[in-house]
Amino acid sequence: MKTNILEYLIDAAAVSPDKCAYFDEQISYTYKQMLDGAKAIGTKLINRLNVKCRPILIYMDKSPSVITAFWGCVFSRNFYVPLDTDMPDVRIRLIVENLKPAAVITNMAYYDRVRQFSNNVFVFEEMIETTVDEQLLAGRMTSSIDTDPVYVLYTSGSTGVPKGVVVSHRSLIDYVEQFCNEVGITEDDVIANQAPFYFDASLIDIYCTLRARGSMGIVPLEYFSIPLKLLEFLQKYNITTIRWVPSAMKMVSTFKGFKSIRPDKLAKIIFGAESMPTKVYNYWKENYPDAVFVQIYGPTEITGVCTYHIVDRDYSDEETIPIGKAFKNTEVFLLDDEDKLISRSDVVGEICVKGSCLALGYYNAKEKSDEVFVQNPLNPYYSEKIYRTGDLAKYNDRKELVFVSRKDFQIKHMGHRIELGEIETAVMALPGMKNACCVYDQDRQKIVLFYESDDYDDVSLIDALKNRLQRYMLPNVTKKTQDMPLLRSGKVDRVRLKEMI
Repeated sequence: MKTNILEYLIDAAAVSPDKCAYFDEQISYTYKQMLDGAKAIGTKLINRLNVKCRPILIYMDKSPSVITAFWGCVFSRNFYVPLDTDMPDVRIRLIVENLKPAAVITNMAYYDRVRQFSNNVFVFEEMIETTVDEQLLAGRMTSSIDTDPVYVLYTSGSTGVPKGVVVSHRSLIDYVEQFCNEVGITEDDVIANQAPFYFDASLIDIYCTLRARGSMGIVPLEYFSIPLKLLEFLQKYNITTIRWVPSAMKMVSTFKGFKSIRPDKLAKIIFGAESMPTKVYNYWKENYPDAVFVQIYGPTEITGVCTYHIVDRDYSDEETIPIGKAFKNTEVFLLDDEDKLISRSDVVGEICVKGSCLALGYYNAKEKSDEVFVQNPLNPYYSEKIYRTGDLAKYNDRKELVFVSRKDFQIKHMGHRIELGEIETAVMALPGMKNACCVYDQDRQKIVLFYESDDYDDVSLIDALKNRLQRYMLPNVTKKTQDMPLLRSGKVDRVRLKEMI
């Protein structure tokens, strides 16, 4: 059993050194090139920093080079934290304050901008020219343990402060082993990457490719707004496998993209991170009747995926596709409001998870960690952590899990988990803002912001928020109101607001 995720890279470079591992439309890397580059970066970090198990920010535009930087951090026995280069400065400062990174790896184009984040700024193009010190790297690999962190991914926080999820080698190795085995990812697969690298949906693309010694191509972001370009990419690069959020697949079905071109190598179609409209699934299934379709579910806090459903029957447009059953070596169960185990069908409860998949917690946020990584209430006899997802589900008559909704004000939108409270915090921080409240229109999958202000209209408000929120967190609908409906307690009446949508 492997104890360090880099063992997969070392194996792949030994068995298939000249095989294309990761590519985009500009560059491609073989497994040997990935290994050599990662070792050079690791050598540089050890020589310059001489620290272990510390966070290193990666501030680079999305490309195969970023993955090389990830693994260079891990070779130094540190862990990587990817940032979006389009991320507003306000959010970056919050992350940097929480993280206190040991260093930043960036491109020359961003060098001046990132010097404010750390005293130790490294330029990728210079790092990969470092002479590799095999003995130095071997020492770090030998001393590493499987509970060392590999990465931290930041998710939305209800108080406006992002939460950094810390994931270990043990959890990531368990994840890729179980996923590749159950879904059947092999060395013949070419995966088309859609998800940003700071989003856990990219883990399947990056690490299942590595484990299987396959190939992964990065699809340009703009292609997801141009169905013909998107499908041409799949055809040109002989894509066999996609793991996309349903909103990306919906774009193809809305414009009937397969009338123009139908990529002929596509055989595995994996979707998750948000609800899949069954009508969209049926369109894809009609065009790929022999493909394997897999619905997956899981939050960042359990390394990304804990349940799956290999779609094995027909569904009408009105039916809901289940999220299925737990992966091997993971236990998923439902608890009611009194923390009693639910086993009957059609009884809604909170999804709880235990196993090696659990993250180590939130970085530098013990109180937040203790709220959701808790002692298993079904086990009073010894220490056993579970993760309370805050998601509600039920069993159908086949004992498959079916997702129902969120328990709190966190939503799933465009594949991302978003705390509505973080949006509200950003709005209320604007000068002249009197009150604000966000609700989610589930039917139309839109974030709706109600606000009171004499200083903003809908256009100027969104312009102001672009400097404070990620693009996927910006409200889709804004509604200015003179009197926010309130409950007797003085809190905003969210039920009434939903009626006003």
